[in-house]
Amino acid sequence: MKNISIEELKDIAIEMRKTAVTMIHKAQSGHPGGSLSAADLMTALYFKEMNIDPINPNWENRDRFVLSKGHVCPIQYSALALKGYVPYDTIYTLREYGSPFQGHPDMKKCPGIDISTGSLGQGLSCGVGMALAGKRDKKDYRVFSLLGDGECQEGQIWEAAQTAVKYQLDNLVVFVDNNRLQIDGFTDEIMPLQNIEKKFEAFGFETKRIDGHSMEAIVETLDEIRELKNGKPKCIVLDTVKGKGVSYMEDVADWHGIAPNDEEYRQAIEEIAGGLIK
Repeated sequence: MKNISIEELKDIAIEMRKTAVTMIHKAQSGHPGGSLSAADLMTALYFKEMNIDPINPNWENRDRFVLSKGHVCPIQYSALALKGYVPYDTIYTLREYGSPFQGHPDMKKCPGIDISTGSLGQGLSCGVGMALAGKRDKKDYRVFSLLGDGECQEGQIWEAAQTAVKYQLDNLVVFVDNNRLQIDGFTDEIMPLQNIEKKFEAFGFETKRIDGHSMEAIVETLDEIRELKNGKPKCIVLDTVKGKGVSYMEDVADWHGIAPNDEEYRQAIEEIAGGLIK
């Protein structure tokens, strides 16, 4: 855990959003909506909570992170670039041939990626496997996994949840980016999820629901669960807004997977830099 203030984290979250949108605009390809909704959590994890080392990205005792909703990798790449895993100017190579920043996270190409992801529904299983290995190897590292709410419509998520409870993986922390939208529209219209928090609780998780854009709430929750060794995996449901921080993207399903043009990009950067997300 790093000694960093809430205000400093909020400032980093602004840079994270600017970097992600810049990557997507330059590539004219990518997924801005879900990247922006996950920005505040990713900032707190990478710059305060996770025990990681950019100089030694494969350090055996590091905390692990699984971006199950792998299509929002621009926000993870932003964290890796700002943390110093890779030179910052390489962000302009998103989705280019040979770039470390592929369209979905690739552990063989980009330092700091613990598992290649992108096929939705599978990431939690990977996180469960990592957490189980940590338990059996008597390691102190924790495993953090970020899911999309639409992704939780897939059955494999719940098979993995059952396994996490069976093996008492209290070193596993699952986050659900509950932005209420997926590629085709609102999740409640496509396949209602009911109450995700109560679902994970019913499976046996320690659960909590918070404002996913309140840095105070995110940090407070991470503090609460850090030493909670009760044999239960944790699930934090983050109520978020898809496209958070850019007015024309917010709550618009079309911004799931399209890039802004030059005029839209300028507006996005102005709105993000203007501190409207604070």
